[in-house]
Amino acid sequence: MDTHAFTSDVAFTPTVKAIQTRKGSRQSYARVEERGGWQADITPDLAAFIEMQTSIFLSTANGDGQPYIQHRGGPAGFLKVLDERTIGFADFSGNRQFITQGNLADNPRAFLFLIDYAHRQRIKIWGSARVVEGDAEMMARLMPRDYKARPEQVILFTVSAWDANCPQHIPQRFEAADVAAALAERDRRIEWLEQEIVRLREASIVGAGE
Repeated sequence: MDTHAFTSDVAFTPTVKAIQTRKGSRQSYARVEERGGWQADITPDLAAFIEMQTSIFLSTANGDGQPYIQHRGGPAGFLKVLDERTIGFADFSGNRQFITQGNLADNPRAFLFLIDYAHRQRIKIWGSARVVEGDAEMMARLMPRDYKARPEQVILFTVSAWDANCPQHIPQRFEAADVAAALAERDRRIEWLEQEIVRLREASIVGAGE
């Protein structure tokens, strides 16, 4: 049972708050707590951000507290918002180490880290997660259409709290597909301009000969 006074207490432990006090940032975070702390429900804006991701990081820890981070990727929309507190995705077959699944069996606490390099945005999501095996209906709901991967199981993530970070120190990078599309559009524009130059030259020659 969650006994936190504020949603942000999932991260701001007494030890963290003591360090914040010593280093001078506690007062500003206390004002956030006075307003209710971080949000727990998935807002429409957050849902849109979640479902445009193509690359995410899922953090778990085993029963001894040893952390582990696993990358998961897929086409935009592979990470789906199922309701105001639940995120789900099809877990594709990989190297079959099953570290994340083993960790979640011993310790359901989990963390999602989402980053959009192009727009320099990042979202941190605290919660718990569980693996669902053998649910064909859920798998069909979460499996991206026409994506060439073999789904093995489903992971459902229950949100406890989330926070958006500032863009400071996030390098700006772009998806290869977006860069290719922009270059293709540039090339089309150049081709049109070259054709327009030829047309205008031909028109000027005709006009000069009249």
